[in-house]
Amino acid sequence: MSYGAKTWRQFKKSRSAVIGLVVVAFLLFVALFANRVAPYDPLKVNYDKLMHPPSREHIMGTDWIGRDVLSRMIAGSRLSLSVGFISVGIGLVCGTILGLAAAFYRKLDNVIMRFIDILMAFPSTLLCIAVVAMLGPSLQNAMIAVGVTGIPGYTRMVRGTALSVRSTDYVEAARAIGVRDLRIMIRHMFPNMLAPLLVMITFGLASAVLSAAGLSFLGLGAQPPEPEWGLMISEGRHYMLKAPWLVLGPGIIVTILILGVNLLGDGMRDALDPRLH
Repeated sequence: MSYGAKTWRQFKKSRSAVIGLVVVAFLLFVALFANRVAPYDPLKVNYDKLMHPPSREHIMGTDWIGRDVLSRMIAGSRLSLSVGFISVGIGLVCGTILGLAAAFYRKLDNVIMRFIDILMAFPSTLLCIAVVAMLGPSLQNAMIAVGVTGIPGYTRMVRGTALSVRSTDYVEAARAIGVRDLRIMIRHMFPNMLAPLLVMITFGLASAVLSAAGLSFLGLGAQPPEPEWGLMISEGRHYMLKAPWLVLGPGIIVTILILGVNLLGDGMRDALDPRLH
């Protein structure tokens, strides 16, 4: 049996991991086909239906200017997941490059790791706010800010794994016959990091979505009228007592996404552990 088949068999043993996979897959489907799934235009204003409670016509009710809350939540899934994937991508690419360079070139190791230590000295939320404050409040800058906070974790993980692989016989043999450093990193070192990277990416996605929603809640991320979950919660909190569905809907969907991603990450961590095969 192949390694992939063994990993999938191990993954299926965990019911919670399968539930997490179904939740994430469903939300990805909704995000991809948001324009077709949403029953109404998420930006369309209807002053005849201001803050209508949930009904058959508007399942999640309407907001203070008559926009359909469910449609905005569906459209927000695309924005929130895009923020998560792009932020994780920024942290992953930068962290992998820095980690490999630190492990392979001793002269760069001290410089890179001291830079990472400086980044880690700041609380992640404070660092996000500082980056957005420099770049300006917007969804794109929030992606960059969240991505920057993820760089230290990926760098340290890649460096630690690369250092253990660097001293192996096949890497030393490749260097002895004159194989270029870049080829050694890509072909011999990077594949050994895929398993822990996949797990870290999964957990990083949940953290990135939550951080981006927090920035939007503070007014530093998505800007009106974008249907982003954190921004929807921020705008709806002013009407929480009169129209609680404005906050409950986005809040619940954020919780479901974070829970699903974490369950998926736990399952992947167990499935990719060779000691359990």
